[in-house]
Amino acid sequence: MAAEVKWNGPIVDNHFHLNRNGLFLQAAGEFKRVGGTDLILVHCPDFSSPPTTRKGHLTTYQDTVRMAEEVRKEHDLGVRVVLGPHPAAFAHQFEAWLQEDGEHGAERAMENYRDSIDAALELVHEGKAHAIGEVGRPHWPVSDRVWGLSNQLLEETMSLAHKEGVTLQLHVEGELESTYGDLAAMAERVGLDKQRLVRHYAPPTVSGDVTQGLTPSVLIGKGAIEEVLATAESSTHGFLLETDYMDDVRRPGAVLGPKTVPKRTQQLLDGGLDEAFLWKAHQDLPDFLYGPSE
Repeated sequence: MAAEVKWNGPIVDNHFHLNRNGLFLQAAGEFKRVGGTDLILVHCPDFSSPPTTRKGHLTTYQDTVRMAEEVRKEHDLGVRVVLGPHPAAFAHQFEAWLQEDGEHGAERAMENYRDSIDAALELVHEGKAHAIGEVGRPHWPVSDRVWGLSNQLLEETMSLAHKEGVTLQLHVEGELESTYGDLAAMAERVGLDKQRLVRHYAPPTVSGDVTQGLTPSVLIGKGAIEEVLATAESSTHGFLLETDYMDDVRRPGAVLGPKTVPKRTQQLLDGGLDEAFLWKAHQDLPDFLYGPSE
């Protein structure tokens, strides 16, 4: 009987939230204790009261940057930071401000979105953040007007990402091929390298005919292992793994717990995945998308 091969390479969770009112440093420590080496720390907004000024956005982003610094210092983990306006927060603002003030409200909401992107880019330019996200569009039914505004801003953000040479993490609806095709067409219209579009919370099908050049960041729950194993060989440039860990004390372990990516990495290896795919997921792709680990 062959001895089990243990994965001793890097382990990156590509979408991980932390909250000062949650487990915070303890959650990062749990990730490290089971083999994790690097976190992609994604800004989590206050959904109940998102900022309405550029200064407000910058202030909240700066706290996420400070959290990253504290994790590096406390646990010697690599942390790269992703900052941006979550689509849920802005879709609700669109709806409220449209109802309150019609087209003037829509313009106000769009300017607030642009201010949030501008504040995130300021920190990218300073080297304190490494990508923009999670941005996207509503993943629940909304009015045609809100859907149209969301798509307009998303394509505008893709154009800016192309000009700035930065990666976008996307949060979009759950359809598979139709969603990937729509996003790929947007990227092509503005000249953005599709690899730099990272689909957060991606389904586990990673074959290139489905992902259409985008980078899938697979929510690696227990049921995802078999599909990743079945489709990895037909992927175009690989995939990433994530938990979308929320660090919400009201929902421990939501969406997936901080130990999940290290455990699933070993399970993928045990299931016969070529180690080259794990090196792509945990080093080559993160380095390409976000720059070297810090």
